[in-house]
Amino acid sequence: MALRATIHKADLHVADSDRHYYGSHSLTIAKHPSETDERMMVRILAFALQAQENLTFTKGLSDTDEPDLWVKDLTDAIQLWIEIGQPDERRILKACGRSDQVIVYCYGGQTSKIWWDGISNKLTRAKNLSVIAIPADQAKQLNGLVERSMVLHINTQDGEVYVSSEQGQVTITPEVWRTAQ
Repeated sequence: MALRATIHKADLHVADSDRHYYGSHSLTIAKHPSETDERMMVRILAFALQAQENLTFTKGLSDTDEPDLWVKDLTDAIQLWIEIGQPDERRILKACGRSDQVIVYCYGGQTSKIWWDGISNKLTRAKNLSVIAIPADQAKQLNGLVERSMVLHINTQDGEVYVSSEQGQVTITPEVWRTAQ
């Protein structure tokens, strides 16, 4: 018998003064049986940092042809492809060919740094790629905010991200390792 996804609900309130985006989103997040709470929370954080009208969660871990999040236009063309973790360079290059913009959010600390150092030279031709690292200790702190039904307030100002709920608050300082050209 296959394990089923765990469903989480999140009312997400985003105030991003860096991008001048302010909005609320009611999210239903299917957490794959092999996914950790930390990875799920980084997915939610990535949603908040890129929040826009057509941003949606995909099948993610359940479908290898889809990213974790994406934005498609009315013609079904992919405008934004968001990966969480440490995808291999072939997957990233494929995404760069299929999408206008690709963003990878990694969160493994030293492991992520080793991963990035190992593949960054192979991705020089991917002009539409950005890589953002969430410091490992800060990503782990997001675990303390996990509930089956969450109300999250995510405020971004001057590159600092403040994530708060009734469970507490976490300050995230994303590190930009590569910016799309």
